[in-house]
Amino acid sequence: MTDHEDHPTRASEAFFGRRKGKALRANHARLMETLLAERLVDLTMPAPADLRDLFPVPVHRLRLEIGFGGGEHLIHRATTEPETGFIGVEPFINSMAKLLSSVEQTGARNIRVFNDDAALLLDWLPAGAFDQIDLLYPDPWPKKKHWKRRFVSQVNLTRFHRVLKPSGLFCFASDIGTYVNWTLQHCRDHGGFEWTAENASDWLTPFAGWPGTRYEAKARREGRSSAYLTFRKI
Repeated sequence: MTDHEDHPTRASEAFFGRRKGKALRANHARLMETLLAERLVDLTMPAPADLRDLFPVPVHRLRLEIGFGGGEHLIHRATTEPETGFIGVEPFINSMAKLLSSVEQTGARNIRVFNDDAALLLDWLPAGAFDQIDLLYPDPWPKKKHWKRRFVSQVNLTRFHRVLKPSGLFCFASDIGTYVNWTLQHCRDHGGFEWTAENASDWLTPFAGWPGTRYEAKARREGRSSAYLTFRKI
């Protein structure tokens, strides 16, 4: 088990691939020029001692989602849990633009975003800030030679452990069996997390209030089931 109170010293791997896809539509390009600047977490400034100060509305809980993709899950949670402040991380420009469009449409004010490597944000954040961290359908890097680029690692679990509150939750979902097993083994070996499953069906049961994601729908169409793992900080 690593020292959970210190920042990791090893440089992070590149956990994501390409940064941009097809050209943005005019409205998305506008949002990337305007709304992104308003909602972006600025790492050039010192982190506030209380992350709730980042939000223009009162929030009582704090939640981090790493790699939000099209933002379906994040915007659903933000609009159904208005007293929770969310920080969403996504380096892919097109995905960020989609989320910002949803933010504008819904008027959600309890979302802040970060558009680079989540490891940079994690190292900037104050300790004991979050009630929950979500890592949902992360890039599985399926080739064994690329497994070192998977976001779940001992270094990143230590980052998670540091920024979670006591008994805070780490929630992981994937349709890739090798990554599910990888995550279970890494959390076990880390020693700072306990798997909360109580029976054999728990890991196949979606999280409470789960809206589903397009990645989950794609997996089902292709005949793959998903696993939903919840770990508690100890």
